[in-house]
Amino acid sequence: MRTIRIALAQINTTVGDLEGNAQKIVEEIQRAREMGVDLLAFPELAITGYPPEDLLLMPRFVQQNLEVLRKIVETTRSITVLVGFINKKDDIYNAAALIHDGELVDIYHKMFLPNYGVFDEDRYFQAGKEALVFELNGVKIGVSICEDIWHAGDPLKTEALLGDAEIVVNISASPFYAGKRGFRQRMISTRASDNAVIIAYVNLVGGQDELVFDGNSIIVDQKGELIAQAHSLEEDFLVADLDIDTAFMARLHDPRRRKEKLTFRQDHIPLKALSLTKVKKEVDPPPALEKRQPIQYDDLGEVYRALVLGTHDYVYKNNFQNVLIGLSGGIDSSLVAAVAVDALGKENVTGVAMPSLYTTKESLDDAQKLADNLGIKLLKIPISSIFNSYLETLGPHFQGMKEDATEENIQARIRGNILMALSNKFGSLVLTTGNKSELSMGYCTLYGDMAGGFAVIKDCPKTLVYQLADYKNKKEGKEVIPARILQKEPSAELRPNQKDSDTLPPYNLLDPILQAYVEEDKVADDVVALGFSKEMVKDVIDKVDRNEYKRRQAPPGIKITPRALGKDRRLPITNRYRNF
Repeated sequence: MRTIRIALAQINTTVGDLEGNAQKIVEEIQRAREMGVDLLAFPELAITGYPPEDLLLMPRFVQQNLEVLRKIVETTRSITVLVGFINKKDDIYNAAALIHDGELVDIYHKMFLPNYGVFDEDRYFQAGKEALVFELNGVKIGVSICEDIWHAGDPLKTEALLGDAEIVVNISASPFYAGKRGFRQRMISTRASDNAVIIAYVNLVGGQDELVFDGNSIIVDQKGELIAQAHSLEEDFLVADLDIDTAFMARLHDPRRRKEKLTFRQDHIPLKALSLTKVKKEVDPPPALEKRQPIQYDDLGEVYRALVLGTHDYVYKNNFQNVLIGLSGGIDSSLVAAVAVDALGKENVTGVAMPSLYTTKESLDDAQKLADNLGIKLLKIPISSIFNSYLETLGPHFQGMKEDATEENIQARIRGNILMALSNKFGSLVLTTGNKSELSMGYCTLYGDMAGGFAVIKDCPKTLVYQLADYKNKKEGKEVIPARILQKEPSAELRPNQKDSDTLPPYNLLDPILQAYVEEDKVADDVVALGFSKEMVKDVIDKVDRNEYKRRQAPPGIKITPRALGKDRRLPITNRYRNF
């Protein structure tokens, strides 16, 4: 029986931390060696972190990544390793290094460079043109990188049919959005069954600016059935013993592949093949593998955990230790505070209540109760006297004019100024609390509630915010977020008896319209056809389009939906086109 022990190192890298990433890689190589692993695979661009963006335009960065690779190669005695890095030839390439027993034996270049959504790889890399299959201990193994496997044809087709690959390893950095895990797993299962190969897919995990990588590395057999799965949204080290003869027998019983191979065009991409000599293992026999249960989440739990991971990594990878949150007693700031405590610990989160003339006693009580439930400090800094000073100073210039959004925005900007002053004094990062519904509509104040360093729920529609708050309470089995916060009508409390519904459609109507227009690019008539009034749809689209200038100045936030505001959706600020 032919078997091979494969390991997938699902690590959390940091962009630009070449030495830190290398240290993780070397530690996992030693771990794999002690477990008798034959082949160890790391995620895409594991040495540099993903995505390195314009660091790729710095020759010194590229050169240092090559120097780090050479150091890693020296640590690979008695094992074979696939690791992502930047290769430099006539151009630079998104590459996988094939390292065997202390030698760099070959390099695979990514063939399909994504240039959509959050991806810009055509901006930086040259595309590869050659498939790679290597033989290790009598097992033929193909190599691909991330986007390569999303295509039904080459390089997978060439590696499986011309190269007779029995396993294909795909090293990836596939960012999270709600629902993507299931879609991605179905795609990988289809590729495996269509090509009668075992697929080992190793994905990056961790937060990088607005992106979160969810891990969920998997191994599926030649029928597309799951063999092993790594944790969701956690670092993990997945090891499996693969029975290659089972895959070979499946091919013998599948005449489709035999016929397809006979008719397979010989002008497909070139195939490079090599054979590696068997190396003596330091562990002989290897230790038995323990049965494991991967950490997985339901749909809401996965989104909540992504927010926690993204917040944790953004704060700590940018060398902050603690955060400030303006607590209004509303649902948005309450959810952000709960996420921050889960991400950073209660001792590293401070709430700031800044009541004004229009802040109700109930809201202030709710903010205090939330802080007590979370175990965080709550500072109370009233702003009424500061607001009155503004009105007195500006009074001569505003004489004869009615109060409007100007006076509301002054209050929001006072609060933003206070938060930033505390941030400067104590070195804390301010977490903003605006949601996707508000940001889409421009229902937010520049230099006010938008002032801060990271927008935790920037990509969460308001209806999802309520669902996540309810999820948190149910998960804890108690009211972490007070029930009254979940039940009361949302209000910015910047004027008497103000409600969000004074300015915005009800969120249960607004959010589906925003999903159709912002995420699905539906035109106005198609949105109206979903059952919404023409007047409401036109008003929503108009406000979305007119407020691009605000969104361009917003802090980064965690991508949760298939199309987030920012990198995913790039519209000109100066723009007279209206989509209705």
